[in-house]
This record gives sequence, C-alpha cells and structure tokens, in this order.
Amino acid sequence: MNRTFTNKAGSIEHKWYVVDAAGVPVGRLAGQVAQILRGKHKPTFDYHMDTGDHVIVINAEKAVLTGNKREELIYWHTGWPDGLRNISRGKLQDENPVKLVEKAIWGMSPKTKLGKASFKKLKVYAGSEHPHAGQNPIPLDIRKDK
Repeated sequence: MNRTFTNKAGSIEHKWYVVDAAGVPVGRLAGQVAQILRGKHKPTFDYHMDTGDHVIVINAEKAVLTGNKREELIYWHTGWPDGLRNISRGKLQDENPVKLVEKAIWGMSPKTKLGKASFKKLKVYAGSEHPHAGQNPIPLDIRKDK
C-alpha cells in the first residue's frame, strides 16, 4: 500500500543558491529563478505551501537583453490623472539593473500571497559581491537548454 507524501511546515528545507547573471538573457534567468523561488524544482513541491529556496542573483548589470528588447517600453500608471509613465528596458538596465531583474522575475511569479512570500526570498545585486556568505549558497548554473 503506497502512501501519499504531504509536506509539513517544519519539514521543508530552504536552501540558498547563488546565480551569476553575467551573459545570461534576462528572460531565461527570470524563468528559472522564479521556478526555484517557488520550489517547482523539488520532488516535494506543493501548490499550497512555500517549498522554494532562497536565490541570490549577482552581476545583474551584466545580464543581456536580446533582440530589440533594449528599445521595448515598460509602462506603469502612478494612479494620478495623466499618470501614465514609461521607460525603455535598456535605459532601466543602465540606471538600475537590479530593478530590471527583479521586475522580470516578479513578472514570472504568481501574483498571490504565496508568490509574494516566495519573492521575498530573492536578493539581487548589481556587482559580484553579496553579504550572504554565511548561508553558504550553492552556485547554480543557468543552462541554455531549459
């Protein structure tokens, strides 16, 4: 008789991963990091629990925008009359590369309480230094075949 495995809140182990974004397309990086934050890479994944891991993204300024994405505009509204604003992805990458990577990963995460909780486990840094050496993060290679 086989039994179905169910996660318990105390049995979930959250690991730390570090991802080097240098030379990696932003979309590929965002898709794979969002899956790790959510926990979909684990065999113990549950839709109703936060089984994901912590992810540190370094070298966000060296991530690559392919094709014509540097000229694509990102739109948002301030909530005020005449409040429609925009910025090109290339300009955002030049001014604030951390925000560009975070925005791409947030776009591939679920917009629920669980998605917000998993997004809090993301740390993005423009350079190659990060203050999370005490967690002994595992290097994670973003592959091109996924």
